[in-house]
Amino acid sequence: MKVWIDQDLCTGDGLCEEIAPDVFTLLDDGLAYVKDGDKVLSDPGGPEGLAPVPDGQDEATIESAEECPGECIFIEVDG
Repeated sequence: MKVWIDQDLCTGDGLCEEIAPDVFTLLDDGLAYVKDGDKVLSDPGGPEGLAPVPDGQDEATIESAEECPGECIFIEVDG
């Protein structure tokens, strides 16, 4: 499973970071970004910021996407 965030839709509520801090983080611009290990995929973000979901974080990532008020979290399931 992989995940990315559309920063144009992000409302900056931080629910994703609260639910899955190993997957998401909010930066100084007030928007959420996906993390890949210790690296934040903020340049450029968006679909280019596609990152693998860490082991054991699938449910939290799905919950983050469902709870996101901006509906900006996109999950891609490996085929």
